[in-house]
Amino acid sequence: MPLVCLTDFQAYAREHLSKSTWDFIEGGVDDCCTRDENTAAFKKIRLRPRYLKDVSKVDMRTTIQGAEISAPICIAPTAFHRLTWPDGEMTTARAAQAASICYITSTYASCSLEDIVAAAPGGLRWFQLYVHPNRQINKQLIQKVESLGFKALVITVDVPKIGNRRHDITNQVNLMQNLWLKDLGSLETSMTRLPIILKGILTKEDAELAVKHNVHGIIVSNHGGRQLDEVPASIDALTEVVAAVKGKVEVYLDGGIRTGNDVVKALALGAKCVFVGRPILWGLACKGEHGVTKVLDILKNEFHTSMTLTGNINASPFQLSRLIGKGGGSGLRHQGPGLSIWGQCL
Repeated sequence: MPLVCLTDFQAYAREHLSKSTWDFIEGGVDDCCTRDENTAAFKKIRLRPRYLKDVSKVDMRTTIQGAEISAPICIAPTAFHRLTWPDGEMTTARAAQAASICYITSTYASCSLEDIVAAAPGGLRWFQLYVHPNRQINKQLIQKVESLGFKALVITVDVPKIGNRRHDITNQVNLMQNLWLKDLGSLETSMTRLPIILKGILTKEDAELAVKHNVHGIIVSNHGGRQLDEVPASIDALTEVVAAVKGKVEVYLDGGIRTGNDVVKALALGAKCVFVGRPILWGLACKGEHGVTKVLDILKNEFHTSMTLTGNINASPFQLSRLIGKGGGSGLRHQGPGLSIWGQCL
């Protein structure tokens, strides 16, 4: 049976991966409320189509941190890709390069950074860093990713402590034992010149602090529901963060992206780009590089359709222009250039 949407890939991966691997990929924390709300929250938002517009030429290209990408759909950092495919992150990097999008490599990559770069030397790559208590280790790793041509440093800020991941506890998965084993060498220390992106911000207060400290970007994220349960879905936190930064830095989003409609909704509410996590692993589990490519192609094609049917011909700029209260307490209407969306206020 053909795989025609991301949930088809999810079903395939669930059937073919081991239980422990599936639990690791899909698991959230506690009751998984936030993990599930990440996808459910998008379904509460309604698109407002525009048909009487010229949409004969739709351009999905945009830029992030000054680099052009083919569409505002990139790959989020996720760990241990070799759990789902033998070549792991090397395969993911090749698919990202072929798609002309950005791939954020995780600190917990199961391939060496050198092998990942060699697999896709022309790809746009950022590196996700969990800050180690030992500053020397941080400096060594940053020096390495700079020398390997990574273009930004994505610092995950929502893990001062690992969340209560029940499946990982049951399956005796200990991420901390696997950290810092591969990519440390006898490198000289240095301060980074890479753009700094903070991943894991959900509130106005943290967004304002990030801007105050001159970061270059923010990824609105709740870690896929894997850190603190019962926090807002990423899409529900997006407008608060966008309003707080006042256009001073680029804002991105991860968590819950499953369709092209979801991408349009995120962009309409102020995200410059979205990053996709679990579906990339589903694609890897299915057919390796071909599977990841197919997942990305499905999202791009759906996004193109959504842009066309909402009357938008350019993905950049694609900014939220106004937020209008709807009468009768029935909800909020979010309107961007050529696009309006209705989101139910709960």
